[in-house]
Amino acid sequence: MTAYRMLTMATLQRLWKASPALTAAGILMGVAFAASLAAMAIDSVTILGVPRWLKPAKFAISTAIYVFTLAWIFTFLPDRRRLAARVGWTTAVVVVFEVAVIALQAARGTTSHFNVGTPGDAILFGAMGLAILVAWGAAIALTVALFRYRFGDEAFGWALRLGMLLTVIGQATGGLMTNPTPAQLAAARTARITVAGAHTVGGPDGGPGLPVTGWSREYGDLRVPHFIGMHAIQLLPAIAWLLLPIGSAAARKRAVIAAAGMYAALFAALLIQALNGHPLIPMIGSR
Repeated sequence: MTAYRMLTMATLQRLWKASPALTAAGILMGVAFAASLAAMAIDSVTILGVPRWLKPAKFAISTAIYVFTLAWIFTFLPDRRRLAARVGWTTAVVVVFEVAVIALQAARGTTSHFNVGTPGDAILFGAMGLAILVAWGAAIALTVALFRYRFGDEAFGWALRLGMLLTVIGQATGGLMTNPTPAQLAAARTARITVAGAHTVGGPDGGPGLPVTGWSREYGDLRVPHFIGMHAIQLLPAIAWLLLPIGSAAARKRAVIAAAGMYAALFAALLIQALNGHPLIPMIGSR
């Protein structure tokens, strides 16, 4: 067995001990990611101009990163077993359900989010929304626990606290996407709408976008601040780790808090930009 495989197995065992549910969900999402990539390689069908298996792949890998991160956090909270079980199982069930619905709709050749074209589509979209709200509540519970926990390394503790807080706020921006656009509300006055909500602000979904992410290059896109906020829980602890060579614990703590402040400012700026209908990277000559 190579050193890499041994390290991987040791890491998975540590995560499993902290949260079996989250670790199992992470492994399953890794399999789903690989399966989606394989499907994309042999299936040329597109939805809104992109390969239909791209969205399941993106959600599977982002979900795997998220649940593995939560399991990793619980390795630092060894005496919060009940919280780990509740948050772990709640989050695991929700993310597996969400990715399963996304894959199901992709297999059917239709969209998953904002799709209210048929009663069945509307039920699936509504169920996803309720499930994500439950998972968001679990993330809030973990955030509260982190603020109440006393860490031996204060800089690292604040990185976890503020990282999770910004992640929870970033998750909340997903709710902004579910609001019907003015065009959809106007159409609803005369006919039954098939789409309720949008990623973009100022125009319809599905136009020219950045590679892989699909972020709009014509209009504001709420997925940008959503993505930045969601990944604060990975970046801030990484910064705390990189600051280890600094001798003063107080200096490391101040640096982590300053980094969190700058990250929050970036998130706020990107959210304001998106809400005002401006793309992150506009197309040359657009609008």
